[in-house]
Amino acid sequence: MKKYIVDSFESEGHFGPYGGRYAPEMLIPALVALEKAYREAQQDSSFVAEFEKLLATYSGRPTPLYFAENLTRKLGGARIYLKQEGLGQTGSHKINNAIGQALLARRMGKKRLIAETGAGQHGLATATVAARFGFECEIFMGELDMKRQRPNVFWMEQLGAKVTPVLYGTRTLKDAVNESIKNWIENLETTHLLVGSVVSAHPYPTIVRDFQSVIGREIRDQIMEEEGRLPDCLIACVGGGSNSLGMFYPFLEDEGIEMVGVEAAGLGIESGKHSARFQGGKKGIVEGYKSYFLQDDDGQTLTTHSVAAGLDYAGIGPEHAWLHDLGRIEYTHATDQEALEALKLLLKTEGLIPALESAHAVAEAVKRSPGMGSDQIIVINLSGRGDKDIFIVAEVLKDKAWLEFLKAKVKEGYGDQ
Repeated sequence: MKKYIVDSFESEGHFGPYGGRYAPEMLIPALVALEKAYREAQQDSSFVAEFEKLLATYSGRPTPLYFAENLTRKLGGARIYLKQEGLGQTGSHKINNAIGQALLARRMGKKRLIAETGAGQHGLATATVAARFGFECEIFMGELDMKRQRPNVFWMEQLGAKVTPVLYGTRTLKDAVNESIKNWIENLETTHLLVGSVVSAHPYPTIVRDFQSVIGREIRDQIMEEEGRLPDCLIACVGGGSNSLGMFYPFLEDEGIEMVGVEAAGLGIESGKHSARFQGGKKGIVEGYKSYFLQDDDGQTLTTHSVAAGLDYAGIGPEHAWLHDLGRIEYTHATDQEALEALKLLLKTEGLIPALESAHAVAEAVKRSPGMGSDQIIVINLSGRGDKDIFIVAEVLKDKAWLEFLKAKVKEGYGDQ
């Protein structure tokens, strides 16, 4: 067995001491059935072929690997490439996994898809594949996230999904996850829970990672074509961890490649208002799996914060926890302000609008690149584009013209026609 690769199907869903299937007894049969269906699908050439065809013809893969010439010149140091996941269907990497799990749900005879979402990108991807394959669809989203990610809520509803606000707790992703699991328990016969990240009980972390690994496989081919060699450093933001693990996984055995996962430092680690699990987080079992969580001494998850809704989550995927302990992946963090500055920098140097989540990865490159040689290569995963964040960014940057535009629309009675 390779040093950094764990066969979770042989280890009962564990990555070292992390992961597992710590789920209510009534969910175990559904999780076992999902594992069986996925393992059979892996060996079914027609399933694999349909998945790959949809990635190409429906989602627009491969997404481009772009040499950021202006950013490279501005920062000095390493040559910087951007993997543009935001140019795929629905504007983020989330569609890769959503297509794969929709095919699995159809294979299992399910009629309904449900999902949790924070930034709204996973909810949008789920609603999109539900429309494509004819599933009934319900998305659970914290009330706070619904307000700050209104564009995605609008499109989910237009796609035919029911978007259900979660009104308790922090009213963010953590609570949406809990509500989606409760709903699944009540509707096991008809419903597939389409988990959006490398979290939850086994086999979800493995399934999501495998579907997202197309990102890293494409980067290997693309960078070899562009540079004739593999990169020196890979950087991605880390919430639950699917875009980062999808990027890193195909490179885990290439020991000369640095891998950096960037968590959300929010208002600063010392403030306590952040989402950096490896900065003060504790090992625990939450939402069906063992990993690092921001929690108190009684094991209750703490309130988290990030300007990026998709990083505003108390836990991290179990495979990330394992790779952290092994030292294979370095985990750093970026504050809200650093992410916003990185977003503005990429806007003005490359004409690209990254999602706030992805801007955290750009912020790490801003710190790291100047200290590297001009012959070295960094690849950043731009996991999504920033259209969805216009309300957040305009508010944070205090854009008066945007505020006046919204006031004018309200005064005109917009929405009451």
